[in-house]
Amino acid sequence: MKSTVSHLQADDRKGWEVLYQGYADFYQVAMSEQILDNVWSWIFDDSQAFYALVAKNSAGDLIGLMHCREMPSPLRGTMVGFLDDLFVMPDHRGSGCVQALYRGLNKLGKERGWPFVRWITAEDNYPARSLYDRIADKTQWQTYQMAID
Repeated sequence: MKSTVSHLQADDRKGWEVLYQGYADFYQVAMSEQILDNVWSWIFDDSQAFYALVAKNSAGDLIGLMHCREMPSPLRGTMVGFLDDLFVMPDHRGSGCVQALYRGLNKLGKERGWPFVRWITAEDNYPARSLYDRIADKTQWQTYQMAID
């Protein structure tokens, strides 16, 4: 089953919401209309270097999404890519959809002049990590998060 990848379009809102809700459910994070509206606005705000790629099946249904952004890398003196979110509908996993999304991300990175794209995933997300080990280099860095009082 071949997937096509493109930038999210304004008329993709309903399909995108289903995918993003699935992503939030996977990570057990509450989703709200306000969050959906905020993220949607970032995607279509030309002043934000925030992007959404989607995969569609042959019927044109959204089956996967990626959200990524540009960020500065001070030690390199250049902008790099950061992949925030990746989700594929469970019944399309193993179909090549994820690989198609990563090809789309690679194309976007080339267009933006990024030397690399970095991302994190949950330690126990073994299926995803198995793929990542094949397509990317695991870095030596551990991730920490400090809550702001």
